[in-house]
Amino acid sequence: MTTSREDFFIPANSVYNVTDEEYERIELLVNAAKAFARNTYQCVYIIDYFRKDFLYVSDNVELLCGEPAEKVREFGYDLYLKHVPEEEQKMLLDINSEGFKKANTIPPEERVEYTISYDFHLMNGRKKRLINHTLTPLMMTRDGRIWLALCTIAPSTKSKPGNVVLKKADENWCYTYSLVTHRWERREAVTLSEIERDILRLSSQGYTMEDIATQLCRSVDTIKTYKKRLFAKLEVRSIAEALSYATNYKLL
Repeated sequence: MTTSREDFFIPANSVYNVTDEEYERIELLVNAAKAFARNTYQCVYIIDYFRKDFLYVSDNVELLCGEPAEKVREFGYDLYLKHVPEEEQKMLLDINSEGFKKANTIPPEERVEYTISYDFHLMNGRKKRLINHTLTPLMMTRDGRIWLALCTIAPSTKSKPGNVVLKKADENWCYTYSLVTHRWERREAVTLSEIERDILRLSSQGYTMEDIATQLCRSVDTIKTYKKRLFAKLEVRSIAEALSYATNYKLL
């Protein structure tokens, strides 16, 4: 069965009766998204679930998919049909459906505090890049539906698509979704100790292992041990991947 853009808009988050006057009041939100896009390496865009399209797309999306921002905005959800491998489109539909169903189990006043994150491939010609995609509510309807959502795209640190995480801001737990069992599971979120954060920050500044050991008043062997444990915790293979993971998941 071929995926269509309408498959992404499901009854669990059907949005009704948004007025022209309400649209006139969201210019400030769009301008804030534009300002945010100017200050980050991430691609930024806003989904409009009432009009079923993209309200805003940052210019740097062209680096990922080869299409200019204006064209991507015209595509809307067709972007996924044109630039996501067909086998992963089904995965995105599953995440979309189960994500909204899970959101509807959360009290309406708390839904805006959650972010969902997952990984999938974007195609740029013959090039295929695994990206990390995060989505958080930007504007809710009066009955607790997500009207506008702010999305960001960054390089993924994982080796395969999926890795679905639903997390409430400032909580040390999260929900993870299994694409095999199609169930959500609550578990402890990944957190970093102070020395792990220090190692990442100093590494990002170009310090060597010896420099970091001196800065933190530890032996080089101790720093190596912490670094090895950090890589295992984050399931990464390099300091660059660790920094990307920590940035994507706001661990620094």
